[in-house]
Amino acid sequence: MRISERGYGEEGRERLTLVPENVDDLWHLAHVLEPGDRVDGDTTRRIQRNDDQMRDTGGQREHIFVTLEVEDVEFARFANRLRVSGVIVGCSREDQLNAHHTLNVEEHDEITVEKHFKPDQTERLEEATEAAENPDVAIATVEEGAAYVHTVQQYGTEEYASFTKPTGKGEFSRPREELFAELGEALAHLDADAVILAGPGFTKQDARDYIDEEYRDLSDRITTVDTSAAGDRGVHEVLKRGAVDEVQKETRISKEASLIDELTENIATEEKATYGPDDTAEAAEFGAVETLLVVDERLRTERQGDGDWAIDVNEVIESVERQGGDVVVFSSEFAPGEQLANLGGIAAILRYRLQ
Repeated sequence: MRISERGYGEEGRERLTLVPENVDDLWHLAHVLEPGDRVDGDTTRRIQRNDDQMRDTGGQREHIFVTLEVEDVEFARFANRLRVSGVIVGCSREDQLNAHHTLNVEEHDEITVEKHFKPDQTERLEEATEAAENPDVAIATVEEGAAYVHTVQQYGTEEYASFTKPTGKGEFSRPREELFAELGEALAHLDADAVILAGPGFTKQDARDYIDEEYRDLSDRITTVDTSAAGDRGVHEVLKRGAVDEVQKETRISKEASLIDELTENIATEEKATYGPDDTAEAAEFGAVETLLVVDERLRTERQGDGDWAIDVNEVIESVERQGGDVVVFSSEFAPGEQLANLGGIAAILRYRLQ
């Protein structure tokens, strides 16, 4: 994310001009924008002219500049765009005022956001700005007969490729080099700045040796990590051990993986943890929360007034921060966020055990 201009608008609202530089940035914006915010941007709109009305042509698209009062925000992940819908409250054509419109924001589109930013939203934008300096990371996990490649995104990990080549003895077995060649080809095509090669046993080292020999451009970018499994389990172990942090200053999802493990372990041993909106709010009221965990999608729903929690989530967050606790907003796109959602969408690691 690039912030090109800062200022203030009406009623003390902060005004930021932003340029999302990748899909991660669009995802971040989806969790920053809320109903009532104002967003400026260039767009196209089908405008009916007087002479067109006689022929019912539906009008022609024109480039206009609009200011929307936001009603709805949707991250269209597979279309690589953010859809911001609302009422036009400012426009380069006055005849379009008060009409409904959708602003499609894509990578490198400049928009201006005017709103009262909440602390966690400001922190999210700062993380997105800092992340632009981080290298792209791929996690390759390999075991006998199978290999997987995942990319590390700020909204989670995604499987980029998987290969199955039965090895060993038998009618359908294939030389191990065939599996390693497909893995090396995928990593070369992905062209990540750093690759973490992980898996159980000696297979990963044999894969590393093959790639070092056949794909020498990749050699300096690879580090190896021991894990007990390949695939999703192997990726989780890599994140939990902080291997990604060695090539990225701070990786959001590795932090989430460690925190959710600490939380579930404390819950299992009936130690310093609580979960669910009511119990978590009570813990915050007592000043017992060391780290508050909340899922981004649920946080957004509650803030928009569409949720069913009996608590005011903003009051809980402010209470925790006022008493020196940390607040971590989890991505719903990644496994730890899914685990947290199953615990009610909000939980806390406590300073002390509550009776």
